[in-house]
Amino acid sequence: MRLGRVKLKNFAFRLSLLSPFIIFAKTTIYHREVMSKIYPVGIQSFEKIREGGYCYIDKTSLIYSLIKSGQYYFLSRPRRFGKSLLISTLEAYFLGKKELFKGLAMEGLEKDWTTHPVLHLDLNTQKYDTPEALNNVLEENLNYWESLYGASESEIGVARRFNGIIRRAAEKAGQKVVVLVDEYDKPMLQAIGNEPLLTDYRNTLKAFYGVLKSCDKYLRFALLTGVTKFSKVSVFSDLNNLMDISLSNRFANICGITENELYRNLEEDIRLLAEANGMNETEARQTLKEWYDGYHFAENTEDIYNPFSLLNTLAEMKFGSYWFETGTPTFLVELLQRSKYDLHRLTEEMATADSLGGIDTMETNPVPILYQSGYLTIKGFDSRFRTYTLGFPNLEVEEGFIRFLLPFYSNTSKSDSAFEIVHFVHEVESGNTDAFMRRLQSFFADTPYELARDLERHYQNVLFIVFKLLGFYTRAEYRTSNGRIDMVVKTDRYIYVMEFKLDGTAEEAIRQINEKGYAAPFASDGRTLYKIGVNFSNAIRGIEGWIVEE
Repeated sequence: MRLGRVKLKNFAFRLSLLSPFIIFAKTTIYHREVMSKIYPVGIQSFEKIREGGYCYIDKTSLIYSLIKSGQYYFLSRPRRFGKSLLISTLEAYFLGKKELFKGLAMEGLEKDWTTHPVLHLDLNTQKYDTPEALNNVLEENLNYWESLYGASESEIGVARRFNGIIRRAAEKAGQKVVVLVDEYDKPMLQAIGNEPLLTDYRNTLKAFYGVLKSCDKYLRFALLTGVTKFSKVSVFSDLNNLMDISLSNRFANICGITENELYRNLEEDIRLLAEANGMNETEARQTLKEWYDGYHFAENTEDIYNPFSLLNTLAEMKFGSYWFETGTPTFLVELLQRSKYDLHRLTEEMATADSLGGIDTMETNPVPILYQSGYLTIKGFDSRFRTYTLGFPNLEVEEGFIRFLLPFYSNTSKSDSAFEIVHFVHEVESGNTDAFMRRLQSFFADTPYELARDLERHYQNVLFIVFKLLGFYTRAEYRTSNGRIDMVVKTDRYIYVMEFKLDGTAEEAIRQINEKGYAAPFASDGRTLYKIGVNFSNAIRGIEGWIVEE
């Protein structure tokens, strides 16, 4: 596992909508060159990709292994990571559509091509905000399946009807049934924060999915996919025969694009990307890696690129924050705040496999849902203690998430936060100490009363966000020890050594910088050095004052 990451330049961001894993075909002109490949927009259907003549990164050998080595699976992956395409590919396989796999690994592996009844439930298409919303989706699917396989008046309730459909489908076809559920957890994720609605959805889906265990003799294969895992005491409590492959080494690469796959399939596209952005090919490869690589879904596995952002970048010929800009739920930040999470832990978090496997304790521990949602990933593994080291997968996620956090922790609106950051960076780079200190002061203004009991943690969280953001454009170091907070910020022309006090004085902060020689390591540096002492006040819930010395 390659765990290193380096800094890079900044690029303008644009958003477009593309589906993961989909690659190439048809012809278009870019600059003066003819591209042999393009990226279809919004296609998640394996059949449509293949029938349309599009090429795709071949995952069918892994899919074959999945089918032949087990029957009942659960897979968690972040949004826009290719789960829907995986489901669609499995559906085509079990429907016996051999012609769609021509030229792929599956063609040489599968000899029988048996056709099975397939029940495909997609829960990704509905807004779930009422009890009726989930029932309507289930009713629509049950009605359709009953039109194919029959119904019984004695079957009352979605679970009993689902049970009857599976039995009759197997009997009618003379083959066992395949059940594929895409985004099984979408209703519950949208209901987080509304406990009565969440409980209602959980109870409905617990009974519905529990049918898979009671219908074992009628089932050939089942796969449930989603972003998160509501485990143990929730929806899976009656479904303990599922094999969770979310942390499996064997299937770690079944979604996403590995570096070998990228270079093997998209080498020419990378060359054109480099040309479009004034880079050489090596620089383009490195930038792609820094921005979109870095996901690990098991220990000691290949780095995996975010397919959505990668393919958007190659399609647009621009680096951008494509995956992040498709939406980050605010409930994640609310969980961080309610659990009083120290944000600096985001860069050094640890977890066990058991804790990463479910989110049932998310109110007190938001780390598992941050991991499952794709904001943290596995960066290392301690085999002795069976613990994972977690961190941001890449710069797209790191910068995007930190930017997203700022309005929730500071006196900054969502619409103004980007401009605040721009001004802040310019002021730091120009050596305008009073201006950037006034702006820093504004970040802490009007600290909510509900945070008054934990102001020190709040100050540390805001400082972490601000200086993390600053570090994307300059070199900012943040560290804490024994209740002391030090900041060192370096630009091309200036070095800032900063000390923060809580309910002390700015004079005390400056004196500590001088007495402990914090500026000494930079004495031979040719840049202008500023020492800044800052005092936070609980009384005013913000920065009370500061002193600057050259």
